[in-house]
Amino acid sequence: MKFAVIGGTGRIGSRVLENLEASGHQAVPHSLSTGVDIITGQGVEAAVDGADCVINLANSPTFDDASLAFFQTSMDTLLTASRKGGVRHFVILSIVGVDQVPGLDYYRAKVLQEDILRSGPIPYSIIRATQFMEFMDATLSMTTEGDTVRLPRTPIQPIAAADVARIVAEVALGSPLNGILNIAGPDVYALDELGRFTVASKGGGLSVVTDDTAGMFAAVSGDVLTAPADARIAPTRYADWLA
Repeated sequence: MKFAVIGGTGRIGSRVLENLEASGHQAVPHSLSTGVDIITGQGVEAAVDGADCVINLANSPTFDDASLAFFQTSMDTLLTASRKGGVRHFVILSIVGVDQVPGLDYYRAKVLQEDILRSGPIPYSIIRATQFMEFMDATLSMTTEGDTVRLPRTPIQPIAAADVARIVAEVALGSPLNGILNIAGPDVYALDELGRFTVASKGGGLSVVTDDTAGMFAAVSGDVLTAPADARIAPTRYADWLA
């Protein structure tokens, strides 16, 4: 099979490529660095032409309300080109619980992306993942002042990027789901607890304080960012990944 991987040079995309190529398939990465611009449309038709499946892993450059326009334009561009190019399966990566956090602009933008795909002309698969383990350092830095990190008690269930990439490749190789697959790591943590665990492992001298108003995850209530009952649970535990 032939795959066009939009955002194929990024954290997840590069790993998806490795998985597809290891299975004997042709997977081509596309991004701004390869001359493909999903906003202006430059190079898009050529990138997806003749592909059996398009895997769109491109992300908005911002997480504010400008992300809405990014996903609207990029999805319209990609779906139009994919229909013209004979694409039979279109895959995107989204976020577990994304439709239950209307207070976050970026989450609303990802819901828009999902809605555009559902109403589009091509059979599709939506993979919703929990927070990546690789994002924990960024989460800590967002609420660090001096030697103090402030984090809410929001429950999360982190998943390793390698597990995400493997599952994305598996889904892309299969028949379109025309629905959603939720995926998550095996363990649930309160975010402040996970912060303490991470800080202790690094020996950086930071102190984690529980603050339910701190950071973007303060907008999340309940356990919406943890795996629903039908989720596929990936094997990698955070402690093993961290080690």
